[in-house]
Amino acid sequence: MPPPDPVPSALRTLTRDGWLLFLTRFVRLFAYGSLSVVLVFYLIGLGLSESQTGLLLTLTLAGDTVVSLYLTTRADRIGRRRMLVVGAILMAAAGLAFAFTSNFLLLIIAGTIGVISPSGNEVGPFLSIEQAALSHVIPGRARTEVFAWYTLAGSLATAIGALCGGTLTHALQKSAIVPVVSYRVVVIGYAAMGAALALIFTRLSAAAEVTAPGEQSGTLKSFWGLGRSHRVVAKLATLFALDSFAGGFVVQSFAAYWFYLRFGVDPGTLGVIFFWANIFAGLSSLFASRLASRFGLINTMVATHLPSNILLILVPLMPNLKLAVLVLLVRFSISQMDVPTRQSYTMAVVSPSERSAAAGITGVARTTGAAISPLFVGFLFARPRLISVPFFLAGTLKIVYDLLLYKQFVGLRPPEEAP
Repeated sequence: MPPPDPVPSALRTLTRDGWLLFLTRFVRLFAYGSLSVVLVFYLIGLGLSESQTGLLLTLTLAGDTVVSLYLTTRADRIGRRRMLVVGAILMAAAGLAFAFTSNFLLLIIAGTIGVISPSGNEVGPFLSIEQAALSHVIPGRARTEVFAWYTLAGSLATAIGALCGGTLTHALQKSAIVPVVSYRVVVIGYAAMGAALALIFTRLSAAAEVTAPGEQSGTLKSFWGLGRSHRVVAKLATLFALDSFAGGFVVQSFAAYWFYLRFGVDPGTLGVIFFWANIFAGLSSLFASRLASRFGLINTMVATHLPSNILLILVPLMPNLKLAVLVLLVRFSISQMDVPTRQSYTMAVVSPSERSAAAGITGVARTTGAAISPLFVGFLFARPRLISVPFFLAGTLKIVYDLLLYKQFVGLRPPEEAP
């Protein structure tokens, strides 16, 4: 008998462009993960207060929203590769600016125009355009499973990045380097990986672009790049904004800082904690594709997301570090099952010519929601009695999102789930 093929069936459908998009996802999320565990420490080390840090992160995400909306709604007309290269250049520029200035106004300008991820999660135009490009080069039946592996690649990269960022700064500080300098090394590395991304994106072929006859005309039906799908996209964008607003209360940078304030955890240990958190999150995405094939995308999204939000509320109620970390890890082991299913669902219920715009608008909605909440978190963290409130707010609002999502979309099935 021939030996079993170690490559999963869905990944065998990937073209060279598909593998390049997996590579860019890994490089980008490694950079985001490494930065997320030290960013708040770095900004406070520069002399910013907790409130100023929260304001800066909010404006950073708000700027990412504007940049993403502009690039993604024009990607199919101007070129997906070009827009991805532009986004990578903005990522590198923001990293350099953060590394070499401590002026609050300059940091705001750099964060607003550039691409900085305070959460370890996707920001900027990359994910939306990559989703559309991936959907373009794979068969529809393999889409959810490919997105699951794509999510896993990102989670592994975030986990390894968080581990490397925390370990590197801890090692540098042990060698008598000033803490803020050790954090700056990670920020410079973030800029370098942005430059590497720009080079990789130039290697994508024309197959990742919108090339089928008549597709571009559909994309240009409106300023937003949407035609008949605008109602569905508007509803999804509203709900995704609510989910991300809730998630913004517990972005990885602030969650790491919470563990420091509550239990005195050092950056090296935080890197290990969030390494495993992201590993569990990534592995969960593979199970999501199997559940979705049996129970449907919407059912899988809601059924896995609800219990993870209950666990989120329980994290600050734990009496010691071990239990808090345990609950956090269990929560991460199911919290990301809705990611590949959500991405696949969005791509399935809109026409191919509207995928970049749909992914961009829903992605911008998520970024907008996430941009608002850190402003409140900064004020809450400035008051020792209120540092656990963000966990309660996030969990409760996410439960509301799950219930509304099920009510609105349980009857709208993707083509592959139609009877």
